[in-house]
Amino acid sequence: MSEMRLPALSWIALCVLCRLAAAAEAPPWGRAENLGERMILEKTVVCTDGKSHYVVVAPSDKQLKQIYYGDGKTLYRVPLPPWVLTGDNFFEPRFLARTKNTNFRGLDMRLFASVDADADKKTCSVSCGERKTDLQLLDAEAKKALLSKASTEPPLHKRAPHRLARDNNGRYFYVDKGNTPETEKSFRLYVGPKGAMKLQKMTNAVADTEGEIFATKSGSLRYVTDRQNPPTWIQGSKKTTLTVVPIEAVDEKSGEPINNYQVIYNELGVYLGEKLGNPCDDL
Repeated sequence: MSEMRLPALSWIALCVLCRLAAAAEAPPWGRAENLGERMILEKTVVCTDGKSHYVVVAPSDKQLKQIYYGDGKTLYRVPLPPWVLTGDNFFEPRFLARTKNTNFRGLDMRLFASVDADADKKTCSVSCGERKTDLQLLDAEAKKALLSKASTEPPLHKRAPHRLARDNNGRYFYVDKGNTPETEKSFRLYVGPKGAMKLQKMTNAVADTEGEIFATKSGSLRYVTDRQNPPTWIQGSKKTTLTVVPIEAVDEKSGEPINNYQVIYNELGVYLGEKLGNPCDDL
């Protein structure tokens, strides 16, 4: 029997479909084909602003609730917060909720947004920083129709802040990395003033117990774990000592948290116009 051969175009289409299938995630409600999935679907709440923005709050075994957000056709899973919070809270570095607790079980709650959905009271709202947006709940039929067709995907934002420093002239050095176990060694280096930082083409990245070296065509940014040695930028024979800008720390005197997430996400320009895949993108 001769071997069946598909045309080249068919193989390409098949590969594309395979990648799409691999990217999608099975939602907690699955296809509502068994009792367990139907019970989860029944308890899932869908809210909307009426402008093609949808917030989904589903029950979860991990932290009671799991948020999804998207346009109704595609819903992105919102990363869960640290375990001390329920899943209707999520990390939001762009908007600071100034009146929230700065130390709730070790967490700075000013950096967390939340969804408050109550199916019994028929209320739903999203709080982003100091902004609160009231939403409408979909009824049971509209909810089922939307969730049966929507594709659920992994978190949209793939990066996390890693290092931040600057020189005495206001030139910043920012390193981010992948935010999954598979991509956490994927580093990127940006150099420049606020709003005009440029991605550097790295020729090598070294990270071990002694420190980190991010080598580029124009120089190498060296971070060392020994606190006695500040990071340096080496370009040719010129060596510049940098000042560490803490991404997140605690003030030794006051005990109050220090963070520069607003600088990173709102001022450096690295993520300008980039959505994080959570309700605060639009609401």
